[in-house]
Amino acid sequence: MDDIVVGPLDLAARVDDALAVQALAFGLTDDEVGVRRHIVLRHLGCRGARALGATTGSGRLVGFVYGMPNDRAHWWSTVVEPYLRATGSEGWLDDAFVITELHVHPAYQNRRIGRSLITTITASAREPRSILSAIDTESPARALYRKLGYQDLARPVHFPSAPRPYAVMGAPLPLLG
Repeated sequence: MDDIVVGPLDLAARVDDALAVQALAFGLTDDEVGVRRHIVLRHLGCRGARALGATTGSGRLVGFVYGMPNDRAHWWSTVVEPYLRATGSEGWLDDAFVITELHVHPAYQNRRIGRSLITTITASAREPRSILSAIDTESPARALYRKLGYQDLARPVHFPSAPRPYAVMGAPLPLLG
């Protein structure tokens, strides 16, 4: 990972830096960034929420991950629950650490930064499993998740206002190397 350091991130203080990375990695508009800013800050108030960042030697944020123990009352859980129930996977919503967001700046992808972020944040999880949602297409992100032990639990999952379907994936913890 060259001079990239993965460590704790004060996401509230660096939310704009993080969302700039997400906007590039995920193709977000300025309006979408504004909406997500409020969501990220709200999530940080949730029980057990934590974040890690990947920074260069000069302190530039080039990747981040955040997540929290799942709560069935959270919006994400209420959307994915019927899809998981339909596949007999509803139990994955209990005792799971949710990877809420994981993004790496495009210029820094393919350097094992995403792998380091997700394996590091889940290594300290108290829950026996992890769940996440990813755009339901074959992508480097989905390939990474599979290598780490994540399997499809439900697909296609349609989130309100999301133009593309998602897959919900789950893996036992600790993740595979």
